[in-house]
Amino acid sequence: MSLSLEEISQNVQKSRDNVARALAEAGRTDGVTMVAAVKTQPKELIEQVVRAGLIDNIGDNRVQEFIANYDPSLKVARHFIGRLQTNKVKYIIDKVCLIHSLDRDDLAYEIDKQARKHSLTANCLVEVNMGSEISKGGVPPEEALLFAESVKKYPNVCVKGLMSVLPNTEDTNALIRMYRDLNLLYSDMKRRFDGIEVLSCGMTNDYELAVTYGGSNMIRLGRVLFGERVYKTEQING
Repeated sequence: MSLSLEEISQNVQKSRDNVARALAEAGRTDGVTMVAAVKTQPKELIEQVVRAGLIDNIGDNRVQEFIANYDPSLKVARHFIGRLQTNKVKYIIDKVCLIHSLDRDDLAYEIDKQARKHSLTANCLVEVNMGSEISKGGVPPEEALLFAESVKKYPNVCVKGLMSVLPNTEDTNALIRMYRDLNLLYSDMKRRFDGIEVLSCGMTNDYELAVTYGGSNMIRLGRVLFGERVYKTEQING
């Protein structure tokens, strides 16, 4: 069952308070953009939350869900935060402000191709697989900057920074080490490239660590805002 608007509003404020404390702990004076991850959330709830002014940025993990809940009248920044197949780029290219999951050349090629059709430049983040997890997308950390350099050959793709999904682990020290390494990689990227301004990392379980130790300036929150996800079960016939 979906949470009420009042409950979601309370969760949003609590998350903002937690971010403020994490920023203070890190001695940071900049801000953090909160992207609400709306995976499995019904279109009606998304519209209510946006129209109530609770969130300014929403992120989709799946193209099919993105298309189903897309409403051009909603005044909200749309992000694509999940793994992206090349054959699905055309459905989102002119509707999102940022693609978080650029991690291979064929995807960069397709984003460039589709962006060119719409006479636009697609802002993207290079996804980094900090935990070397086979189940996740992303380039290895040691290859991230070389990959970003290679993307320069596509004039309609603009790399704005890095994104990472860290392992789901209770080993806080391991997460802190990975976040510090990611922050160093981001700092190196900023020194080498122009226009780098986004480090998207930190989710429901670890966003405070991401802000304190990773230098994250964009977090992607789902369950902590909307409650546990409810997945629809598919009926199997025969």
